[in-house]
Amino acid sequence: MTIQVGDRLPQVTFRIMTPDGPVAKTTDDLFKGRTVVLVAVPGAFTPTCHRNHLPGYVQKLDEIKAKGVDAVLVTAVNDVFVLDAWSKAAGAENIEFISDGNGDFAKALGLAMDGSGFGLGTRSQRYAMLVEDEVVKVLNVEDAPSKAQISGAENLLKSL
Repeated sequence: MTIQVGDRLPQVTFRIMTPDGPVAKTTDDLFKGRTVVLVAVPGAFTPTCHRNHLPGYVQKLDEIKAKGVDAVLVTAVNDVFVLDAWSKAAGAENIEFISDGNGDFAKALGLAMDGSGFGLGTRSQRYAMLVEDEVVKVLNVEDAPSKAQISGAENLLKSL
């Protein structure tokens, strides 16, 4: 069953990169008491994610935060080291990258996809959501992994 607006996020453990190396963070650690835009992509450095999806959030970060958002988080079924390298390559140091390395979060949301036809294995569908204190308020899921309009920063800003 796919998560819906009004649902509470599932409890999982992510990995984030810190100056001291990878650290485990739970859903509570990242979302409790915060207003967060969560952006999910099928894979770091993949063409649509790297060229079309993430850049909008990097460019619109201040505008998003001005609407009362505490943080923008990006998640993918990639390891924490790849996400850290991607954040640096994309100039996205002010966005938090959270690794769903085993796809536990994507599966728990009902938003996992099978990318094995492209050699990617299980990945997350592309989406953006607004989360207030762990409850989904807006959910914009793309109908194809090669698109980044519904889940793009411009479209999400219209919901804030």
